[in-house]
Amino acid sequence: MTTLIYSHPSFFAHDTGGGHPESPLRLRAIDTVLKRSEFAALIRIEAPRASMEQLRLVHTQSHIDRVFELIPGKGEDIVFLDPDTIVSEQSGEAALHAAGAGCAAVDALFAGKADNAFCAVRPPGHHAMPEAGMGFCLFNNIAITAEHARKAHGIRRVAIVDFDVHHGNGTQAAFEHDREVLYASTHQYPWYPGSGAPNETGVGNIFNVGLPSGSGSIEFRSAMQGKILPAVDRFKPELLLISAGFDAHRDDPLASLNLTEDDFAWITRQLLELADRHARGRVVSMLEGGYNLEALGESVAAHVAELMKVPSRGH
Repeated sequence: MTTLIYSHPSFFAHDTGGGHPESPLRLRAIDTVLKRSEFAALIRIEAPRASMEQLRLVHTQSHIDRVFELIPGKGEDIVFLDPDTIVSEQSGEAALHAAGAGCAAVDALFAGKADNAFCAVRPPGHHAMPEAGMGFCLFNNIAITAEHARKAHGIRRVAIVDFDVHHGNGTQAAFEHDREVLYASTHQYPWYPGSGAPNETGVGNIFNVGLPSGSGSIEFRSAMQGKILPAVDRFKPELLLISAGFDAHRDDPLASLNLTEDDFAWITRQLLELADRHARGRVVSMLEGGYNLEALGESVAAHVAELMKVPSRGH
């Protein structure tokens, strides 16, 4: 398999302040593991900037304007959009390249340049609502990617599977009235941001499975096999997108699920099988959460090894 990985120097310059869990150290941990020999075949690409037109596919102009108006100048202090969501001097650039990564990955896949792609980006995106950022997220990278794919490549059915420990309320909000985009999520429930109940079904295109605190591999795989994977299979997507959050790991400090690297490898294999069946193998995976650095690195390694179809160390 040919796998692309998108990143950009601005992701390391997005400063969230001392002690913030969503820090540049996350990408450094990922870089460290992806320098192992088994990942030598990864094709590394610098993510381009998203255009304003691409941001407007999902977000209101007032939200876009507010984000850039709040970006501090050189030498100025960081600015809080909300108690969790911070911008600094380079955050605008980072946010543009994060959204641009997914759009570029879609273009590459539809041009036949690769089988799939992993976008190692920050800030993350799945909490960003069309009209507001929140939960560490400025713009909704995965939603922008889905809309770009439909607009630029003429496809009709896009599926987004989100296994972050937190429900992707922003992604759900973007598509809950759109039958041509399926959004499916497993997440700890009840937990931040409070959405993601099973009865939130949109127009029949939203599939949520809330996992109680303490749930592990058995509950996660049961949710995926019982509800999420069959829904995607029935939907027959022409493109499969993954909101790849690794904070459901048992060592993550921000939640209380008990997944391991093997669970992330397993779900990646399941999703690749569905993509092979319906979407000519086209998968774009976008980094969301994951805040224990060692667990994040090893979980990404397991995920990317499956995308590449190569054995990961210890898996």
